[in-house]
Amino acid sequence: MTVSFAQIRESKPGVFDDGCSTRVVLDHIMSKWGVLVLSALSEGTLRWGELRRSVEGISEKMLASTLRTLADDGLVHRESFPAVPPHVEYSLTPLGRDLMERMLPLVGWVADNSDRMLERS
Repeated sequence: MTVSFAQIRESKPGVFDDGCSTRVVLDHIMSKWGVLVLSALSEGTLRWGELRRSVEGISEKMLASTLRTLADDGLVHRESFPAVPPHVEYSLTPLGRDLMERMLPLVGWVADNSDRMLERS
């Protein structure tokens, strides 16, 4: 059963209104880098360098910022191991895995349709 945007708004008055927390969360998870980082982590636990290579084109600063935001939102788990050099691993939390089960079909749709959408006549 498909739920409409109107039904969602009707069931939760004020949701998606200006100033609503839903807008902040949408900004975090639907940003270009947010989607790509979450998608990369849907494959499993990754170290910093692996994640950076997986999300081609992301700067170290943007990766750090995106990971911090997604961790603060409870979607990404950061585990630091006492070692030299530092060893840090990133993975999705249960909430992050739940999100990606829903978002990966959209990511697949974008992969299937982006070229056609951007074709120039």
